[in-house]
Amino acid sequence: MDIILLVVHVVLALGIISLVLLQKGAGANAGAVLGGGAGSVFGSSGSSNFLSKTTAILATAFFVNSLVLAYMASHRVGPATVIDQIEQTQQLEVIAPEPALQEFGPGIDETVPIPFSEPAESDVPPPASKTE
Repeated sequence: MDIILLVVHVVLALGIISLVLLQKGAGANAGAVLGGGAGSVFGSSGSSNFLSKTTAILATAFFVNSLVLAYMASHRVGPATVIDQIEQTQQLEVIAPEPALQEFGPGIDETVPIPFSEPAESDVPPPASKTE
């Protein structure tokens, strides 16, 4: 839903920009009038053509779409930013301790994990006795 509203928002913005650029400004006729009719340049007749009506409709839709996007952003559930999302993901990962590694002879560089286990009593050699 967010993506659809964002696409509509961009399309509305581009539509407003293009319609405003297509319209003739209110002071466009001021150069021709210069003398006696200066009061009627920005006349009070309020003539509105298709472009100005369409611009008003698109501007209203853009405003409403902006309010909906702001409401949805403020009531979003979950992490607010990408950094919060990364931190939350890192906290959820369980890091298991690595087992001890046993190295083979001096010429071999490979290491193999050895599962950790308590030595059995039969594996433990008896303590050496001191003889003098």
